[in-house]
Amino acid sequence: MAVTWSITNTEYNNDSDKGVVRADWSASEVDGDHTGTVSGTESFTPDASAAGYKAYASLTEANIRAWVKATLGSEEVTRVEAKVAAQITKSKTPPTAWGVPW
Repeated sequence: MAVTWSITNTEYNNDSDKGVVRADWSASEVDGDHTGTVSGTESFTPDASAAGYKAYASLTEANIRAWVKATLGSEEVTRVEAKVAAQITKSKTPPTAWGVPW
């Protein structure tokens, strides 16, 4: 299985450029009945005059997902994915259980 990164919402400037200033994201994985999810928010400073600037209407989830991962950096992306995996492991082998011995 692999961690799936999703963009759950964006905030953008309410002007003609509509530059994205914030993206809410989640990273999750499902393994049978076990799920791990980590979420967060990243901020951006859009510059419509910059080379490579994409108009809001042309943006895809993949574009913004790439921005989020670039902003986080590869080490933090690895940590996020490790947290997701740890949640699944803990769900499969919980440290405590409920019940009575009789």
